[in-house]
Amino acid sequence: MALLMDHQFRQLPADKQVETRPFLEACSYLPYFIDCLGSTIFAPIKAEITGNLTKIKAVYDTNPGKYKTLQQILEGEKDMHGSQWPKVGATLALMWLKRALRFIQVFLQSLADGERDETNPNLLRINVTKAYEASLMHYHGWFLQKIFKAIMYTAPYKTEFLKSLSKGREVKDEECLEKIRKFLINFSATVDAIYDVYSKMHAELEYKV
Repeated sequence: MALLMDHQFRQLPADKQVETRPFLEACSYLPYFIDCLGSTIFAPIKAEITGNLTKIKAVYDTNPGKYKTLQQILEGEKDMHGSQWPKVGATLALMWLKRALRFIQVFLQSLADGERDETNPNLLRINVTKAYEASLMHYHGWFLQKIFKAIMYTAPYKTEFLKSLSKGREVKDEECLEKIRKFLINFSATVDAIYDVYSKMHAELEYKV
């Protein structure tokens, strides 16, 4: 669990603005989290996160003062790209990144809530399936849905996953789950805040890939 707790997301200010730099820094460790689910099998999600982080950072680096928050990036690109927005730039990259973050959020929350297959309680299939259906499935066409359905059946056992999160150390499941709950406080608030910005700015796109 040290993997997540060592790289906590910041507590949001009262206006719920997400600062870009600390957000990118915290997200940069999430690909290692995906490795805990299976570096090969979950490679598409890992690549999606890494690629979108790179695109957002490239825009931020052009003017860190102007793009101090994620909302300022969206507002700046809306002015810059006109009718092409939100189909371009960091706005599009963040749209897909937040969906991957929602996948992680729902997956971890499902684990923390104790949801499991009572006949096979050490399997993560129920948790991974719930996360996929709540985050990415709506935006995937038939082919990608088939691929992800196959991926769900290759998820590691819960005990293996929790051990990987703890960097190989033996830990009690409940101790690890309690740390996941603490991690989720700021992480969930951040993900929800990003979704709220997209909703308020009408920046969400519904196309499938």
